[in-house]
Amino acid sequence: MKQLIDSYNRKHTYLRISVTDRCNLRCNYCMPHGGIQLKKRSEMLTFDEIEQLSRLFASMGINKIRLTGGEPLVRKDLPELVQRLANIPGIRTLGMTTNGVLLKSFAHQLKQARLTNLNISLDTLRPSRFEMISGKQHFNDVIDGIYAALDAGIQLLKLNVVVMGGINDDELLDFVEFVQDKPINIRFIEYMPFKFNQWNHAKFVSFRRMMETISEKYKLEPVQSTDEHYVAKDYWISGLLGKISFITSISDHFCGTCNRIRLTADGSIKSCLFHSAEINLRSALRNGTPDDVISEMIQSAITAKPFGHPAAEELAQIENRSMIQIGG
Repeated sequence: MKQLIDSYNRKHTYLRISVTDRCNLRCNYCMPHGGIQLKKRSEMLTFDEIEQLSRLFASMGINKIRLTGGEPLVRKDLPELVQRLANIPGIRTLGMTTNGVLLKSFAHQLKQARLTNLNISLDTLRPSRFEMISGKQHFNDVIDGIYAALDAGIQLLKLNVVVMGGINDDELLDFVEFVQDKPINIRFIEYMPFKFNQWNHAKFVSFRRMMETISEKYKLEPVQSTDEHYVAKDYWISGLLGKISFITSISDHFCGTCNRIRLTADGSIKSCLFHSAEINLRSALRNGTPDDVISEMIQSAITAKPFGHPAAEELAQIENRSMIQIGG
């Protein structure tokens, strides 16, 4: 079996697939202030094309897929795609990241389609602040979606919280208390810089500062992972049903063990979230290009993958797609 190994001997087994660049929220760290130019429907990969490429990726060693957006649940019939990907030989883990707005209606369908992991993005537990961050009044819908996911029994449930100084960094303890009686992994994520996403040093909160705040009330017990590619720093708190994690992309990056590649909704492969270079596979698919040639295109993207990303200040100026166009 072919394996996706880059020039730094990193083996890639994890594919993140964006299924749409559309979203029903307007979170300011993800969507540029001026919006984006949405792709035409004809430019987006069809379900058949996503499945075809996923089978090819699986033959090259990919065993984990995560569906992203935009907001993946605005894509019509998404549970059908989940089921199709779950049937691909070699795919052991199938996850999705959602903002949760539509989750109440889809949680049980996703479970039946064999989704194994679900990450829900929620940056505040205050309705008025939710509207300020996201531009929409969907707080109660997201909370209902979280409870629907718990009720559906989705195997691994995580809550993604992008921590921003002066905006929501005063809610760290509130989130810890929120999972006191829930089997949810809270993941506090460092604010990542993109051009036009309003990143600055005042808004950046390092995971060490987050830990200091939480440690004032709780004792954090580190959890060691046996997965060399695992990116989170995990902690248990005695008496807490949930788990606490930190994603330290900026202050303590994990580029050296990165095993991720990304496929955008319009069919471009990106070897790194912060690397602007892309290779479009959609045109090759639609021109009837043989699988072995497409495999070579994929491998060339992996070979060109940089070892790591630049400093935050440089990232904030780099010409790149916005987060919503790449898929988180």
